[in-house]
Parts: sequence; structure tokens; C-alpha cells
Amino acid sequence: MRDSSAAIRILSDNRAASYNYILSDKYEAGIVLAGTEVKAAKSGKVQLKDAYADLIGNEVWLFNAHISQYSHGNRENHEPVRKRKLLLHRQEIDKLRSKVIEKGLTLVPTKLYLKNGRIKCEFAVGKGKKLHDKRAAERSREDKDEARRAMNERNLRQ
Repeated sequence: MRDSSAAIRILSDNRAASYNYILSDKYEAGIVLAGTEVKAAKSGKVQLKDAYADLIGNEVWLFNAHISQYSHGNRENHEPVRKRKLLLHRQEIDKLRSKVIEKGLTLVPTKLYLKNGRIKCEFAVGKGKKLHDKRAAERSREDKDEARRAMNERNLRQ
């Protein structure tokens, strides 16, 4: 059996998600892609910065994820920005529906990765941060960096 950490290769990471949202529950979903989309994604031509997921009927869809066209694709090449279906179990979709519709939260894709030969999308349930929340997070990060620097200087002096 292969090591599970060695079988995962991150294709795209949405670092802006943790800055713009307070993220809670994370889910892993399969994603329905065309053949040229798979080849382009495996070469790392994916951007999730403006992407979001939404419930339509009893399905979860990924919107605004940009997968560039495959360089060796022909006239059957895919459209870079289109809605893509996420594959989840019914119980997970029902849980998400209660969180998204009743509590007003949003589904934010955080990673797109290759796991055992299949492309998966990790997304989290998130609540949008206000400007003051972003400032507080930045301030606490700066305080931690300053404390770490002070400890390193103290350790070097001894």
C-alpha cells in the first residue's frame, strides 16, 4: 500500500480564502471535468481565487474556477471558466444545505489536488470577514512574529 501523503499532489491552493473568510468545516469532493481540463489541471493551470461553490437543487456546483485551456487541445478544448459539478454524498449535501441556506454561510474552495489519480476539490464552509476582522488577524500575526523574533534574539545572546 502506498503512503497516503505521497499520493496527494496539490494542483492549486486558495490562500486568499483564509484571509477573506472565517473557515470552519472542510469537505472533500470529486469534481466532474472534461478530458482537456484534467490535462490542464495536472499541469497546474488552475486558479481558485474568485471561485465559490453553491447548491442548485440537490447538487453542488463550483463556479468561477479558472482552468486554462490545454495547450495541445483541438477544437474540442474546454471553456476556461464554467460551472463544474462537485460529487458528494446525499447526507453531506443535506448538511451543507442547512448551513448555507439557513445560516447564510458560503462554500469556499480551498484546494484542488490529485489524490490517487483522481482530482479532488477541498472546500470549506465560511463566513465572510469584515474589514476590522482582517485588521485584527493581521495585527495578531504581526504580534506573534515580533514575539518569535524577540525570543530568537534572546536565545542568540545566551
